[in-house]
Amino acid sequence: MTDPAQQPALSIGAVLKQLQDEFPDLSLSKVRFLDAQGVVSPQRAGSGYRRYTQRDVERLRFVLRCQRDRFWPLKVIREALDAFDRGLEPAPVEGRPSVPAVQDDSSVPSVADLVGGQAHDLRLSADEVCSATALDHKALNGLADFGLLKPDADGYYDANGLQIARAASALLAHGIDARHLRPFRLAADRELSLVQQLTFGPGDTQPAEVVRECLALHLALVRAGLQG
Repeated sequence: MTDPAQQPALSIGAVLKQLQDEFPDLSLSKVRFLDAQGVVSPQRAGSGYRRYTQRDVERLRFVLRCQRDRFWPLKVIREALDAFDRGLEPAPVEGRPSVPAVQDDSSVPSVADLVGGQAHDLRLSADEVCSATALDHKALNGLADFGLLKPDADGYYDANGLQIARAASALLAHGIDARHLRPFRLAADRELSLVQQLTFGPGDTQPAEVVRECLALHLALVRAGLQG
């Protein structure tokens, strides 16, 4: 659905009416001048008249406030608008636009979460894992065959194995075959190899911190792909 703020439905007179409460001296010629300066880019109706969006109105309001309150020249205002359009935060008065702060992804576990817990204290039989995950023995064995699950020498699974089994079970429920989950195992192994290279070298790099950054990068790449 098209955002109403992006629909070119306003005439230049309607734009002027919206802005004159705050800028009583604003004229049609001033709006046309700002249009010619590239501050806004109204569309042309079939009749040839300009048609503005609500976003155009807010851009004009920003420009007029900058001129009135900050005495910014149009060159600086255009740079600020370009920064807005690219998702940056314009400098308050002068200086270069800055990249907005990005909060840490709450989906990424903390270092404490990664190193905490006693995964090996839990020992579950294959029957118990199947009961806890809705997997049958064939599916459970398939996950082991493709390297996603690794029971211990006695055939028991720890807490990490249970978590893997639950996540895999949810994906299998969507019709995905176990062999299609193997790339997750391969990707995890590559990330672990990178962690080992970094943590076994000089310095005091903590494995859990590196793993967390790997997960953050992974989530960012997947999110970018989904939103791209």
